[in-house]
Amino acid sequence: MQDSGAEAAAGASYAYKASLIGSAHRFELTDERLSWHIGGRSGLWRYDEISAIRLSFRPVSMQQHRFRADVSHTGGGRIAILSTSWQTAALMAPQDHGFRAFVVELHARMAKAGSRAELTAGLGRRTFAAVLAFLAVLTVAMTGLLIRALMIGEFAGALFIIGFAALFAWQVGGFVRCNKPQSYSFDHVPKALLP
Repeated sequence: MQDSGAEAAAGASYAYKASLIGSAHRFELTDERLSWHIGGRSGLWRYDEISAIRLSFRPVSMQQHRFRADVSHTGGGRIAILSTSWQTAALMAPQDHGFRAFVVELHARMAKAGSRAELTAGLGRRTFAAVLAFLAVLTVAMTGLLIRALMIGEFAGALFIIGFAALFAWQVGGFVRCNKPQSYSFDHVPKALLP
């Protein structure tokens, strides 16, 4: 019984630095509210006043394994919680365990408070459709270049196109797969969007 209380306490607070300069973004889960401090702003949001949570996979050049939770309030505010923190000018450190524990605990407390928040994961449907359309056009163009290179006997160019396409598919494939639009429930938080 004490172990579950310790786990809940472990996920009750989280902090990260969104940029190298500036203060840390701090979040704490109290019995009835989400408390947040971002720069000079702060707020207390009751769990039943949180209108939406969107989880997504958002890699950046300094950190290829980065996740994001966007939390929206019924009054119109929105805060972003990231799974990485700036350490130095050249280092962005992952905070996988802390982020996961905090997001899971936030969902548990919202469910306990009877929240009716909209829980979504991935990109918005229109954005995702635009990404798929762009990838389809790019695939057609790359296939055309490959066929042209093979027809004129430019095998080095064909190998380059194949290598580039493989690297691109590997890099972008994970992003597209993880950010497929979906809805979820409080008791089934998508594991693919938690580090």
